[in-house]
Amino acid sequence: MENSFGEKLTKLNQDIKSHLKHSLEKFKLVIVTKSQENRKISEIINLGYKVFGENYVDEAQKKMEHFKNYDIEWHFIGRIQSNKIKKICKYFDWVQTICSEKHAIMLDNECQKIKKNMNICIQINIDNESSKSGIKVDNLNNFIVKIAELKNIKIRGLMAIPSKPNILKEKTDSYNILKLAFEKFNNEMKNFDTLSIGMSNDYIYALQNGSTMLRIGQYIFGERKKDER
Repeated sequence: MENSFGEKLTKLNQDIKSHLKHSLEKFKLVIVTKSQENRKISEIINLGYKVFGENYVDEAQKKMEHFKNYDIEWHFIGRIQSNKIKKICKYFDWVQTICSEKHAIMLDNECQKIKKNMNICIQINIDNESSKSGIKVDNLNNFIVKIAELKNIKIRGLMAIPSKPNILKEKTDSYNILKLAFEKFNNEMKNFDTLSIGMSNDYIYALQNGSTMLRIGQYIFGERKKDER
């Protein structure tokens, strides 16, 4: 499996270049390393990739300590827990799952204490799924107004996970809605430059609808074992 990482990433990059709707300079690939062993991550680093996404704070902390001598950009892409915010602030460069004013304020407060600025994405629950976090897209403007004055967090854009059943049925309206919402605030706000949509099962749709950031894990590493989180 490990020997195929380079081949898979080459194919992925070819797809990105074929379907990307803007310049590569505005695009970022986040490799999701959740549940992956350090030796596999080392191979990815050796291929030149240094932007990684993690879902679990404690698991990520161990990896960060192991790879502390590497210039890696770490993205938190999991569900936020209040008791983990201090660690999230300390260890991560981006938080992609902000959908609570309370958590935004807590994150800002912790960042102030350590004199750090945090890049954030606002998570949208685009298909109103009860199993997923996120605000409704109709509430986006009000949510931005509430957190825009926080000094130590920088609102970089939107993140979403469109419905898998809709993807299988090739229902892609959600992607267009996200694209339009992103374009609106991209035109109105400084630094609002990120549309984080697209995972292993839908990255083509995402790229075709203006994604500037993919979060890819399974495509590269294969399916996780059943006993893995």
